[in-house]
Amino acid sequence: MSKSLYETLEVSENASEAEIKKAYRKLARQYHPDVNKDKNAEDKFKEINAAYEILSDKQKKAQYDMHGDNMFGGQNFHDFSRSHGGGQADLDDILRSMFSGGGFGGFGGGGFSSRGFNDGFSQQQQPNLDIETSVTIPFSVSILGGSHSVSVNGERFDIKIPAGVKSGEKMRVKGKGHAQGGRAGDLFLKINVASNPEYIREDDDLIKKFDVPLYAALFGEKISVQTLEKEIKLKIPQNTKNGQRFRVKEMGAMNRKTKERGNLYLEANIVLPKVEDLDEKLVELMKEKLPKE
Repeated sequence: MSKSLYETLEVSENASEAEIKKAYRKLARQYHPDVNKDKNAEDKFKEINAAYEILSDKQKKAQYDMHGDNMFGGQNFHDFSRSHGGGQADLDDILRSMFSGGGFGGFGGGGFSSRGFNDGFSQQQQPNLDIETSVTIPFSVSILGGSHSVSVNGERFDIKIPAGVKSGEKMRVKGKGHAQGGRAGDLFLKINVASNPEYIREDDDLIKKFDVPLYAALFGEKISVQTLEKEIKLKIPQNTKNGQRFRVKEMGAMNRKTKERGNLYLEANIVLPKVEDLDEKLVELMKEKLPKE
């Protein structure tokens, strides 16, 4: 007995519910008219929806498995659809006559209802299952990339954040929208990047202030600086001025177009000791020797 609905979804007659659903999603994406501009894509998309409408419903599937393509006058489903114009109204009339007391009247209202086929063949009436929302990610994740946990539609899952993402950018997460009738929409996330008190981002460059003891500023010394990625040793030359910047190459943000990283600029903040904490003799000597202008 021929059962062409399974051929339409490209699965075997013994396919599980999960396998049928997976095949439907793959083919629906492939032939959706918004994606596939082939002139025959819309008709193919309607056939796929109609086949899934039947095979995803246990009662309809059982009836179809029992009678196969005899329900379409012995034609396979593709030819049946084409022979009746492939349109919603034509199929509606044919199916109504088939299941309302004709050759298969015994199936009555419990079989393939005209409403069921309308749902499968009318893509215009399908609801928008996409979700749009915003998510705030840590500053370090926006620079270095990584996973971030989000909770949407009652479900918590991790998303992968690409390195270098900026506030205002949008990300698409496939299949995480609303689900209905075997279809699942996509999740569209607007990215907000949390501020970080230690860093300022200017395009692809990062700026960070770091403390420099007076001794190191006057006489030079190597000091440790913690960055987003790791701790580095920075050589401070003698006579370093407050606000002086030191460039660390390619430790800034990733440019997602050029795939090149910006630089990290470390800005010196000279830390002056409290006079009361200094040795009295040193204080007297400084008063005597330090220039007043």
